[in-house]
Amino acid sequence: MKIGENIKRLRLSRGFTQEELAERADLTKGFISLLERDKTSPSIATLEQLLDVLGVSLKQFFSEEKTSKVVFTKKDRVPLYDEPEGVKTQLLIAGVEDKKVDPRLVVLKSNGSTFPEDYHEGEEFGFVIDGNVELWLDETRYKVKSGECFYYKADHRHQIRNTSKSKKTTFLWITID
Repeated sequence: MKIGENIKRLRLSRGFTQEELAERADLTKGFISLLERDKTSPSIATLEQLLDVLGVSLKQFFSEEKTSKVVFTKKDRVPLYDEPEGVKTQLLIAGVEDKKVDPRLVVLKSNGSTFPEDYHEGEEFGFVIDGNVELWLDETRYKVKSGECFYYKADHRHQIRNTSKSKKTTFLWITID
């Protein structure tokens, strides 16, 4: 395992410069540079300092499984069963507990609607694949047509409705922590 290469990958993914990482970990920029080029090795204590700044445990850093699943097929979808009448939702990515993004495929029957959700942390994005929806944020109604999308911070009470009396609506709904 190339420790330096992995430290650099983590640093860049967090948006830190070498100087920022060094400052936060109480190290020198020169040491970070040498480390990332595998010209020196850190002590366990120093590695723990760096990983703490980067938000990764020693176990995660040395885990054998470095790549997670990239492609998810229809067979990987997980249906949700506690939805309102007329709403069919599938998680598009299994094991979302450790992910910051939760994509769902939602089908609303005619006159169907999601449960109203109170405000919470995060952001939400939707893309209407087929049909039309009404998006309610607090007391404001937005009409979203097929091919259009919506985005909002989830600090509003929100609900999505299909107002069609005869057609179902399908949309992609992504929550981001």
